[in-house]
Amino acid sequence: MEELEKFVNGFSLFQQQYFSEPQTLYDSLRDGQRPSTLLIGCCDSRVDPMLLTGSDPGDMFVVRNIANLVPPCTPDAPPGVSSAIEFAVCKLEVARVIVLGHARCGGIRALLQPQPRAQDQETDFVGQWMRIAEPVAQRVRRELAHRSSEEQRHACELASILQSLDNLLTYPWLKRRVEQGLLKLHGWYFDIDSGALMAYSARQQQFLPLVCPIERARHLHERPWPDSAKT
Repeated sequence: MEELEKFVNGFSLFQQQYFSEPQTLYDSLRDGQRPSTLLIGCCDSRVDPMLLTGSDPGDMFVVRNIANLVPPCTPDAPPGVSSAIEFAVCKLEVARVIVLGHARCGGIRALLQPQPRAQDQETDFVGQWMRIAEPVAQRVRRELAHRSSEEQRHACELASILQSLDNLLTYPWLKRRVEQGLLKLHGWYFDIDSGALMAYSARQQQFLPLVCPIERARHLHERPWPDSAKT
């Protein structure tokens, strides 16, 4: 009950911030939204895109799922994520798409270290969903077998972001907008341990700091393997 009260009190603060003035932000949003950015992030409660970026209502169209994955464009693609991408790109005409991954991702851990299914377990929706990133996991196991499990997980977290960026380009209407210069794709990585925000550089083929840690050692997150360039 205390947690519920926290949420209600939080809404009261939100209400005071956005509805207390005669003219508010929501007055301009009443007839529709015009976000400039589609952000595809993880469901993890530690990685709230709006909180991390200091965004206001209307700034971002946000899609969240386990491990911030983008399924490829196929007839049997999960319609929830794919329909959100279609709506943001084709209807809202966003100018950029950010795939935001993060450190210590439980979905990536489950992908690399799957647990035997219990006899009384009725569903395995998480396992089915994470199969989207199975090619990345196979490559990590094959090429980084000599590395620790933590290093493998970190490499998989980064590589899965890049796989999602590649998968975005399998949507023909999205690819056309990228080729026309109307849409930019970005891969970001939030390091929960250090507080840093990294961005993938196609030119240097590695993740570089956008925002460095506060009073902590700076370090680069190298791309596990060279691949196609991203913008």
